[in-house]
Amino acid sequence: MSDSAVRIGVLAVQGDVREHINALSSLGEQVFNVRRPRELDDVDALVIPGGESTTMDKLVRAFDLQEPLRKRIAAGMPVYGSCAGMIMLADRIAGAQPDQETLGGLDITVRRNAFGRQVDSFEEDLHIPAIADLTTTPQGHPTTFKAVFIRAPWVEEVGDGVEVLATIEAGPAAGRVVAIRAGNLLATSFHPEVTGDYRIHEYFAQMVHAAMAEPHCAEPTLR
Repeated sequence: MSDSAVRIGVLAVQGDVREHINALSSLGEQVFNVRRPRELDDVDALVIPGGESTTMDKLVRAFDLQEPLRKRIAAGMPVYGSCAGMIMLADRIAGAQPDQETLGGLDITVRRNAFGRQVDSFEEDLHIPAIADLTTTPQGHPTTFKAVFIRAPWVEEVGDGVEVLATIEAGPAAGRVVAIRAGNLLATSFHPEVTGDYRIHEYFAQMVHAAMAEPHCAEPTLR
């Protein structure tokens, strides 16, 4: 899958940075930390990891990344956000902290900590048709993806053009949306980087390569 012309960044201000780098590197992708605007200029796509969304928001602003990120997202840069990253990509937050801001781009409303606190973390087998036939499918090609939820959000509202990729299928949260895509933006409530199952990352890498095949979809990098 890897193409030497494609460079994927991981927003490295807070959260599961190393785990996402390991996942994408295992797929043969070139992966780089992004902490400064000049580092953002040099990547074609970005992962916003899980972590703490209010802290991430403050650090993005402290590192002068907020406006550059918003401009690249608006210009079509492929971005994947997991957990807190989903919150950062949402246009609207239910239960937001005072003065909390997002990068936006996804016409969705997310609810912070929707599944509860850290002690309420859980695993759930999800059916995600979009990743069912990818090459990294482990352990005899399972039909489900074991998703790990840690202080996770869920999607309460989706706008036009937002595709629902997965929902919780049983229990009190049945029907809650936990994975979505809209154009070059992908987001999950859960943490695929901690599972060893890298189909979500492979799916995102395919999105990136497809976008790079259409130069109008993303800003040129400065290399």
